[in-house]
Amino acid sequence: MEHLIDTRSFTIDEIEDLYLLAYKYKSGEYDRTLANKMIITIFFENSTRTRSSFEIAAKNLGANVVSLDIATSSSNKGETLYDTAANLDAMHPDAIIVRHKNAGVPSLLSKYVNCPILNAGDGAYAHPTQALLDMFTIREFLGDDLKGKKIAMVGDIKNSRVANSNIELLSRFGLDITLVAPPHFLPPHTTLKTSHDIKEVISDMDIVMSLRTQTERHTTQIYASLKDYGSDFCITKKLVADRDIILLHPGPVHRNIDIDDEMLADVRSKVLNQVSNGVFIRMAVLEMLINS
Repeated sequence: MEHLIDTRSFTIDEIEDLYLLAYKYKSGEYDRTLANKMIITIFFENSTRTRSSFEIAAKNLGANVVSLDIATSSSNKGETLYDTAANLDAMHPDAIIVRHKNAGVPSLLSKYVNCPILNAGDGAYAHPTQALLDMFTIREFLGDDLKGKKIAMVGDIKNSRVANSNIELLSRFGLDITLVAPPHFLPPHTTLKTSHDIKEVISDMDIVMSLRTQTERHTTQIYASLKDYGSDFCITKKLVADRDIILLHPGPVHRNIDIDDEMLADVRSKVLNQVSNGVFIRMAVLEMLINS
């Protein structure tokens, strides 16, 4: 295990080991196993939850974290990604965490450094730690054996790296996935079940994962407004009613567009559990990649 580029970077056995470690950390059992290690975070794209979660995870284990400010970095002065990789590698970090608006950048950087690269999100391709923490959260409430459990992914699936990573990971663990979106938000040629109406499928679901509309990745305006989209696909308290489901969202949530206020405050919403679990999953990922 050298890098975390996408969820395929880890085998099922490695994921199970990762989760055992994350459960241990969640119970409060951890030491400064990354003391004297240096971790560089380099985010070419805005982030709140992922960046802070990685930094807290690293510091919990005693690592030193250096966060590069892209606004003042040499990449804005014409430095190539190859040069960026070479310069970062020359600082001898123990791991580099990278987010980029273009798919493939973490994979590219991994070929030019001598430490683990952790993909914190690249374009619409992958967000592996998000998928790992999502499944960890699902298992926390539904048990470790998820084979046959039904999940609806609702929203802008075509442009979502979270959806891509979750589809790969959850499929490997036997979950039954239905993609719910307007036709233009569905990936082309998908082999998964699809629906254009959440009302038609929600009664069959154990899990609903709402996704943010990726307006920054749209080349043309698709809906007249997000409110129009929300009128069809918002997860509301009225829609969920008394159904026995859990509700997830990777954040940031467009309130009353993706999920309404009442449902976010409902006990079945596990959005904040996902945030908490993200720290433990990223602690485990860092430990396994750096100290394995």
